[in-house]
Amino acid sequence: MRTIAALTALLAAVLGLAAQPAAAQSAGACERPARLRFSFIPQGSDEDQQNAMDPLLDELREQLKIPVEMVVPSSYGAVIEGLIAGAVDIARLGPASYVSAHKGDPQVTPFASMEQQEPNFAQGGASAVYYSLLITRQQGPYDSVASLRGKVLALADPDSTSGALIPRHIFARQNGFQLVKYFSRIGYSGNHEQSVLAVMNRNADAAFVASTNLSHMISEGKLKKRDVRVLWRSAPIPFDPFVYRGQLCADIRNKIRAVFLNNKSPQVQATLRSLHATRFVAVRDADYRIIRDLP
Repeated sequence: MRTIAALTALLAAVLGLAAQPAAAQSAGACERPARLRFSFIPQGSDEDQQNAMDPLLDELREQLKIPVEMVVPSSYGAVIEGLIAGAVDIARLGPASYVSAHKGDPQVTPFASMEQQEPNFAQGGASAVYYSLLITRQQGPYDSVASLRGKVLALADPDSTSGALIPRHIFARQNGFQLVKYFSRIGYSGNHEQSVLAVMNRNADAAFVASTNLSHMISEGKLKKRDVRVLWRSAPIPFDPFVYRGQLCADIRNKIRAVFLNNKSPQVQATLRSLHATRFVAVRDADYRIIRDLP
């Protein structure tokens, strides 16, 4: 197992940012760093995610009176390792990547998630859940799961909930096969948007993607809903948690939570609009038990 020091060095190399040590603390004391570092799992355009979070991070800087830096990740695993190593303090994770991070460090704590309007694939209204969808091209030859036997499948990232974990466990169990034996080739695209584009550009025959990411691409005009055929939909999945390291002092954690959950703040509203969300909602570890209990 890699040591914490090795993980910190890895994150510094991967993310191009030397981990900032917390202010000197006595053994067992909480951490009061000189600056906080925020990161996010790759969902689509890194630039879009950065721009979306900028107003909220400005509000964090104002309320905490310390710098808050954006750390752009290379993968889901880099963010998980950053939290465990102490090189990342706050992050947006997927449900599965949260479970992985919490397993590595039980003090990684979820405190907020988002409620979203999803006009294209949700059951209607605002919701704090989403779905894993198996998609292919509407004009292509594939019209059933059976028709995809021996074809090429795109997954998002090994730590993606809807783009890997749900397909490997729930979908495969429901259909009575293992993905690696059913498909001729499985590739990881890096994020949901790239998986969709792989299908649309005929680099993959099908892909598992998050309903929210696909819906956003349609709403933003990157593709048309009629271009996509959905062959399978999962049960509802709890939406992405925002987490912080539990080693942070309580007053810092309380201020972070208060900023996110102040849905009347103009800065928070600006971030919510960019994320296609209606409001932030409080969450806790128990909300993600459904993911932790997967075989």
